[in-house]
Amino acid sequence: MAARIWSPAGSGGQALPLLVAHDGPDYEAKGALTRYAGALIAAERLPPFRIALLAAADRDEWYSASAAYARALATDVVVSLRATVPVAGRPVGIGASLGALALLHCHHRWPGTFGGLFLQSGSFFVPRFDRHESGFSRYGRIVRFVREVARAAAPADPAPLVLTCGTAEENLHNNRQMAAALAERGACVRLHEIDGGHDFEGWRAALDPHLTALLAGRRRS
Repeated sequence: MAARIWSPAGSGGQALPLLVAHDGPDYEAKGALTRYAGALIAAERLPPFRIALLAAADRDEWYSASAAYARALATDVVVSLRATVPVAGRPVGIGASLGALALLHCHHRWPGTFGGLFLQSGSFFVPRFDRHESGFSRYGRIVRFVREVARAAAPADPAPLVLTCGTAEENLHNNRQMAAALAERGACVRLHEIDGGHDFEGWRAALDPHLTALLAGRRRS
C-alpha cells in the first residue's frame, strides 16, 4: 500500500490526532481534503491534526469487506503509520463508497482500531435495494457482511460513526438501513442526508460541518 502523510505547518514532531483516508489521492485531488484541514486549523475551528492519504492497489478487492484487508489495515497499516509519525489517541477513518464500507468492516472485525469513522455514501449493499449491483464480483461478500452487522450483538467499541449520503443517490436506502441497524445495536451513529449524488462534489461539501464536528469531538480520544 502506498501512503502519504500530510502535516500542518509548524507541527514538527509533536503527537497529533490522525485522520486516515481511504482513496486518499482522490480525496486530495477531488475533495480538497488537506485544503479543508489547513483552513479549519488556521481558523482555529479544529486543533492541528495529520492526514494519512492511503491508496489501494486493488480497490474492488481490498475495499469489498475483505477479511485480509481489514486485518492488514488494523495490524499493519495503522501500526506502521504510528511508527512513522507520533499519533495522539486513536485515528479517525474517512472513506466514500467502497472505501466507507471497508472502514466499517475493519471497525466491526477489529474494534479499537479507530476512534471514530466518517463514512460517505457507503456501499452497504442489500438485495432489497441493490440487485442492480449483483454483477459486481464481490457483491455476495458485501451482502453477507451487511447482514452480519444487522445481526451482531451490541458493539464492543463505542466509537462514533457519522454517515453522510446524498438524497439523489441509489445508496441512500441502504445507508438509512445501515444507520438504523447500527443504532438498534446500540452504536453511536448519525446519518446526515445531504444534497447531491455519489460524487466528490457532494462528499467535499459534507466535510464541514459534519467531519468538523466529528473531529472536534474526538480530538482527545
